[in-house]
Amino acid sequence: MAESWSCLDTSEPNFRPLVVIELAKGTKKETVDWFTERIVDKKSNGGAQLLIKPLVTENRDETIYLVGASHFRLLLGAEAVGLVKECNDNSMRTFTYSSRKTFKDFADDNHSFLTMAECQYIIKHELDNLRAKDEKMIPGYPQAKLYPGKSIVRRLLTNGILVQIFPLHDREELKKLRYSWYGRVKVGYQPLDEIRCYFGETIALYFGFLEYFTFALIPMAVIGIPYYVFAWEDYDKYVMFATFNLLWSTAILEVWKRICAFMTYHWGTLLMKRQFEEPRPGFHGVLGINPVTGREEPVYSSIKRQLRIYLVSLPFVCLCLYFSLYVMMIYFDLEQWALDYHEENGSNFSSMMLFVPSIIYAVVIEIMNRIYRYAAEFLTSWENHRLESSYQNHLILKVLVFNFLNCFASLFYIAFVLFDMKLLRQSLATLLITSQILNQFAESLLPYWLQKRQKKKMKKRMCSLKTDTDLSLVEQINLEKEMGTYLGTFDDYLELFLQFGYVSLFSCVYPLAAVFAVLNNITEIYSDALKMCRVYKRPFAEPTANIGVWQLAFEAMSVISVVTNCILIGMSPQVNALFPDSKTDLILTVALVE
Repeated sequence: MAESWSCLDTSEPNFRPLVVIELAKGTKKETVDWFTERIVDKKSNGGAQLLIKPLVTENRDETIYLVGASHFRLLLGAEAVGLVKECNDNSMRTFTYSSRKTFKDFADDNHSFLTMAECQYIIKHELDNLRAKDEKMIPGYPQAKLYPGKSIVRRLLTNGILVQIFPLHDREELKKLRYSWYGRVKVGYQPLDEIRCYFGETIALYFGFLEYFTFALIPMAVIGIPYYVFAWEDYDKYVMFATFNLLWSTAILEVWKRICAFMTYHWGTLLMKRQFEEPRPGFHGVLGINPVTGREEPVYSSIKRQLRIYLVSLPFVCLCLYFSLYVMMIYFDLEQWALDYHEENGSNFSSMMLFVPSIIYAVVIEIMNRIYRYAAEFLTSWENHRLESSYQNHLILKVLVFNFLNCFASLFYIAFVLFDMKLLRQSLATLLITSQILNQFAESLLPYWLQKRQKKKMKKRMCSLKTDTDLSLVEQINLEKEMGTYLGTFDDYLELFLQFGYVSLFSCVYPLAAVFAVLNNITEIYSDALKMCRVYKRPFAEPTANIGVWQLAFEAMSVISVVTNCILIGMSPQVNALFPDSKTDLILTVALVE
């Protein structure tokens, strides 16, 4: 490998821009020169050995730079990051440059051996691993301190010198993907392999899970429609549906594990070794020595972190949960008021008023969820977790606990305290449908409309632009840098998690829940695809072998679903009739079944 790095040429006759770097306006020249020199410098000198050129615009203010790499450099980078590719004997192995001829579809002149997403991932990896040597500060910025081993890109970002780094779209490939993905109305599977090649495994796995979950809901929907039609007013005949529900909620997650493993093995990420995890950009502390790597980096006491978690974060979460329950009791007061009003008047208007409290409560739940999300992000960041995975786990735990109680506490109260199955059906239907409408508007329609407005403004500004650079490329970069940044699949998985809860917990009393979930997910596939291709910047690919902690979250919901449906079965008149004399026998039987 050492010989390969040293003989690598940093020039490329046909420069292909892959990644865009935007510096802050007014960045000092010595800083720009030092940073670009580190990018193109040889690996042996601590550089990234990549290609970089400025995007020259009309005002000659060079704040945007295009980064690429030679084909040879990318192949060596593929070995460095541990990409797994298919061999000629159909096995999956970690790519090495020395054995490149043994890999399927490899040729020295075949520049499509690595997907564009993989190339951009390699460049991001090399940029992230640009580290300070003997520099004590960023040249030109004495306040931006450096120490040996510190990530240069992260320091530039935290000091506002570097505005953003994002991968560039491939217009032709994106056009083909849009057409096969959502450009025409069709009944069939999504082009998951094409999505993976363009956006990477994390995005492809989300859409694969969304597609699988939608298909898994179809049996529930098919059974639910006749069950709903023929037992409309008989709320007690739900035993068979609840039995199917608890078996379904367990089985689909086990089947998904197999499908997920099949896809990630085919993509090469199932066998991919995990990269050593660096401290997250927001982590801070006193400089010390990492006992594992021996490098100098910030060190923060785990005792201080635990004190912040248990003395501040935990009480705050409990306070938010209490407030959520308080709002829930206000909702029940409104329900009682609407019922009394209907009994006094008995008009069509009073019948409509019965749904108003549930609609208001559903809107309030969505607002509270979003406000709490910001508070949870602030608290988790303040806890100062060293690793991104630890940060994400603590954030997901906080958000899931609050969202679960906020969305489902009223349903549990109605089912097991009030024993009102009619109100349970009405509340479940209203909460599910209202949340789906609000999410579709907030996540897709509103961002798309705002992006269209921004695009029109940008095109007017570009019409008067005069430059020697390819106008289409300048226009594309200026449009993309103003797009919103895709923040990951967190919100998308959270929405599916809550939907899974609505369907698996209480759909036995409202069998149409699965039908509305299927309809929502079909539109979700198209709206999320539109969002990825037209609304947000292209995200960097992130190799992954599974859906991570969300698998545990869905399995936890499945366990709660089994318990809930078993209790509902035990409460039904049909099962109670089998134990007319002893309720203890009934409870023990339900517990045994569970």
